[in-house]
Amino acid sequence: MAGLCELLPGFLCKFPAFSDASIRGARKIIDDGFKSLVRSYVNIIDAMVQPLQSFLNYLERLFVSSPWPIILIAMLAIVYFGSRNIRITIGTAVSMCAIGLLGLWNDTMVTLAMVTVCTLIAVIVGIPIGILMARSDRVQAFVNPILDVMQTMPSFVYLIPVVMIFGIGKVPGLIAVVIYAVPPMIRLTNLGIRLVDKEVLEAADAFGSSGWQKLKNVQMPLALPTIMAGINQTIMMSLAMVVVASMVGVGGLGKNVLQAINNQFFTVGFLNGFALVAIAIIFDRTSQAYGKRLQKHSEVIHG
Repeated sequence: MAGLCELLPGFLCKFPAFSDASIRGARKIIDDGFKSLVRSYVNIIDAMVQPLQSFLNYLERLFVSSPWPIILIAMLAIVYFGSRNIRITIGTAVSMCAIGLLGLWNDTMVTLAMVTVCTLIAVIVGIPIGILMARSDRVQAFVNPILDVMQTMPSFVYLIPVVMIFGIGKVPGLIAVVIYAVPPMIRLTNLGIRLVDKEVLEAADAFGSSGWQKLKNVQMPLALPTIMAGINQTIMMSLAMVVVASMVGVGGLGKNVLQAINNQFFTVGFLNGFALVAIAIIFDRTSQAYGKRLQKHSEVIHG
């Protein structure tokens, strides 16, 4: 190939590109402009994220400071009433006790607080956007490319603009996790509503239902199993992103894994990874079982 390029014009062998000086100049203009914009609105940004910071700190203190038997009993109750499966409940008890015996209880509670807040935000943001997409093809055409970028962009890249805007701390990490985890919530909400049988909607129209009544009483109940699958995926992706978010100040199990990577501590990394896997399996089995129950309930009512 080198010999062939000697016989051809230079522009055919070297792709034409902007000069390094012009690229550096453009980068400097964009970066300086972005930083100036952030500095101009720093007080507004701080005021906007303060409630989020307060809620995260409160939930973290609640999980960490509460007696462990209360947290464990509450968690087992949620798992049982969500799954109605005694094996999943026993597995949860064994996993959480193993986490406690390994000295990872407090870090696990910090991670649980983070994932809980991220999931709540993703649900609050994702469901309305998914509903709008389901009701409008134009909105879907506009939002889908944004979701494609959010899902394909490397997770580390999220941290760059988030840190530039919000600095280092828990809230920037939380926002990065939400950006990474919210697309499945939006997509599956949209999908679930669009998959509702048209005959059911026609029957609702025949009874004189308004758009809000159809959404509330027909579409959302029938789409609920699919929406639950979206919540499940959001939780899984939140747990996956926790380790990356630890680079900007998020504590908990992710921070321990990052330290283990930096210091090549195999045992520390493995044990904290085990705790993350245990939490992920607990959430996954519980939400899947709850989704199946909702599906059966919908089949009985509308079947």
